Order: sequence, then structure tokens, then C-alpha cells
Amino acid sequence: MATKVLVGKLSDIDVKSSRKLKVQNIDIALFHLSDGSVLALENKCPHKGGLLSEGMVCGGKVHCPLHDWKIDLHSGKVQEPDEGCVTTFETEVDQQSGDIYITI
Repeated sequence: MATKVLVGKLSDIDVKSSRKLKVQNIDIALFHLSDGSVLALENKCPHKGGLLSEGMVCGGKVHCPLHDWKIDLHSGKVQEPDEGCVTTFETEVDQQSGDIYITI
């Protein structure tokens, strides 16, 4: 059963920045992109477990800080020739309050 969880305010995360959080015992990386969107995915690279919240975001992908694997922020899919996938979470920003919700 999916649960919508309040995880913070948009004003708490600078544009082009990330935040790590734990929701229902799941480590999550939350990214505030330059286009204003907020995306969330599992905070663990499928290769060696690097913290994606510490990676650099470029063109809709986050680069794992350990070995530079590129992971699509929308799908969670690792860019070829590497293989793997991380879980992504639906995000919603309330435009009036700035509250950020993710669905687990």
C-alpha cells in the first residue's frame, strides 16, 4: 500500500542541491533541480553503494561519487554500458505551502 509522506519544504533545499533522508527505514536522496522540479530516489548506487545524495547532477542524471556511474533521476536506470537500477519515488510539491511529499 502506497503512503504519501511529508518530507520537508521546498525552501529547505537549495536549487541544484540534494538532501538525504530516511523514511520508513529507506534511505532516500531528494534532489531540487535547476528547473524547479524535485525528484527522489533510493540513496544507494547499485554498483558499490555510493551515496547518490553526494553525487553531482548533470542533465537529468546523478553521477555516483564513488565510480561515476550515471543514474537517471526519473527512471532510476543506470546508463549503459553499466547495468542496474535504483528505486524512484513519486514526488509532489504543494505550490501554495511549498511542502514536499513523496510516495513510498
